[in-house]
Amino acid sequence: MTVGAAVQLYLDHLAVERGAAANTLSSYRRDLHRYQRYLAARGIDDLTVVTENDVREFLVDLRRGDPEAGQPALADSSVARTLVATRGFHKFAAAEGLTTTDVAHAVRPPRPAQRLPKSLPIDDVLAILEASGGSGPSETARTLRDRALMELLYSCGARISEAVALDVDDIDTDNRSVVLRGKGGKERLVPIGGPAIEAVDAYLVRGRPALVSRFNPALFLNVRGGRLSRQSAWQVLADAARRAGVDAAVSPHTLRHSFATHLLDGGADVRVVQELLGHASVTTTQVYTLVTVGTLREVYATAHPRAR
Repeated sequence: MTVGAAVQLYLDHLAVERGAAANTLSSYRRDLHRYQRYLAARGIDDLTVVTENDVREFLVDLRRGDPEAGQPALADSSVARTLVATRGFHKFAAAEGLTTTDVAHAVRPPRPAQRLPKSLPIDDVLAILEASGGSGPSETARTLRDRALMELLYSCGARISEAVALDVDDIDTDNRSVVLRGKGGKERLVPIGGPAIEAVDAYLVRGRPALVSRFNPALFLNVRGGRLSRQSAWQVLADAARRAGVDAAVSPHTLRHSFATHLLDGGADVRVVQELLGHASVTTTQVYTLVTVGTLREVYATAHPRAR
């Protein structure tokens, strides 16, 4: 049987026997017609001569694209979707006796590219910290709170959700440490740097009393005296980045990622960073080592006499 005829049989099967939705059918038809054109370009019209290697090469072709023919490379997610249609087609062909084997059975979608955490250069982090709170005549309860919040996030690598969940009693300014409650309620004791302690002390003495309206154990308060929300804390970071002129996109994890990356750049052991971040597995933390490899390569390329 020809590939085209088999494709049509499969599409009819999806529509009639499987009751596939119109959008699903349209997607499968588009992907399988693309597969059919690929096989035709290789001189393959007989379904029984298609091999596993043909299917694998099809995926490679999708990822590579053909700029001259106006066919852009597909993203991994689109390649994976096309493979679902192709695998379903070959599974159907084998089950119906159109082929003796399912040649696509062992073909797996490409692994998505690993998304590296976004961290900022130290100078950008320092600019954000400076821009997060005013001083002198411009100092207010809110600016003191915002500076303390930003300093704390970067100093101990806390998640924003962990920072806004802090109570006053969780901070030990004498021992320069904080108790953070991570995922699953797991607690960890994390050291805090001198600048963060100074910012928190300033907020506790000159800022928080002006915000609190009733008893509230929360460390970071909003203007109504309630606990600061995660969304509001994120906005504090975004506003500080804008005032600092930092063009890079910032997220609730920006300072946390920067904390981890800068520690590793400074020579910290990955297992120590794991404990500070509260990761259950060191594998989660090791993604940051991929970030620092980029820094190592840049230094090598500029400093080693035989690097070029």
